[in-house]
Amino acid sequence: MLALTELGQRLRQERESKGLSLEDLQKLTKIQKRYLLGIEEGNYEVMPGKFYVRAFIKQYCEAIGLDTDAIFEEYKSDIPSTQTEDMPQQLSRVRSRKEIPQHTKGVSKAYDYLPTVLVVAGVVVVGIIIWVIAQNIVSDKNKEQANQEAPNSEVQQSNTQEETNETTAKNDNSKSEDEQSAADKKEKEKEKAEKEKVAKEKAEKEKAEKEKKDSGKQEYKEVQKTGRSATYALSGTDAFNLEVTSTQADTWLDVKNGKGNAFFSSILKKGETKEFDLTKETEARVNIGYSPGVELKVNGKAVDLPFDSSKQVRQVVTIQYQPAEAQ
Repeated sequence: MLALTELGQRLRQERESKGLSLEDLQKLTKIQKRYLLGIEEGNYEVMPGKFYVRAFIKQYCEAIGLDTDAIFEEYKSDIPSTQTEDMPQQLSRVRSRKEIPQHTKGVSKAYDYLPTVLVVAGVVVVGIIIWVIAQNIVSDKNKEQANQEAPNSEVQQSNTQEETNETTAKNDNSKSEDEQSAADKKEKEKEKAEKEKVAKEKAEKEKAEKEKKDSGKQEYKEVQKTGRSATYALSGTDAFNLEVTSTQADTWLDVKNGKGNAFFSSILKKGETKEFDLTKETEARVNIGYSPGVELKVNGKAVDLPFDSSKQVRQVVTIQYQPAEAQ
């Protein structure tokens, strides 16, 4: 086993302090476990190239909440600088695999199955011919039987006509009763739908008025922004409820109050939502390890992240809260 570099020791200690295994870190960064282990052991030979060494170290730092610029400056002697990569040899290997005439295998295999295909096709054709002949025989028998029964059909028709008239009269009476019942049922359903519609419109109107009233009081405004951190002031409300949802991927989430007490410090799974009642706190610090797809809501109202997540993956949001009754 290789001896750990100073950078590798620092990264492993920080990862273990967060309670993360290499499997957890692999899910967060999408970097294979053997490359993460190579970073911790200083075994950069397992990497595809020096460029990937620097890129993987940067993603490792961001996932566990370290400042990558500071780490690269402090441990620059442990991190190789990017130079020309060994790409021509890799491209050569790819080209040699593509030059193999793969289509010849498929053609050869098709010829092996040709006799079987021809036999099956012949059986199907014979079956179709037999089916057509059988259908013609059945059709001829049906025609002969119809001609024999024709003289008796008129007598049977006259006998059944009277039965049909009686049945029609009964059906008319039954139909009128069914139509009346259906009309009554339809009217009741219509009345029920109208009542539900009125109740729904009333509820929506009350909800809209309440949201309008609440939104008119609550204020959430930016106070300061620097680096990857931003501070906001929340006022005009007597509640401080925070919701954090990750919609794209797992992310490291750390939520603390102004005194440093942690409410949550772990991985937030994809599609998972965490809710925090911070009404009794005056300040909350939200540390997001992987911000793409992360959504924040304050008192049920969505608020934007301070930075573009495609440019700033890790973001820290501090919210200072002052209750309305204290203002």
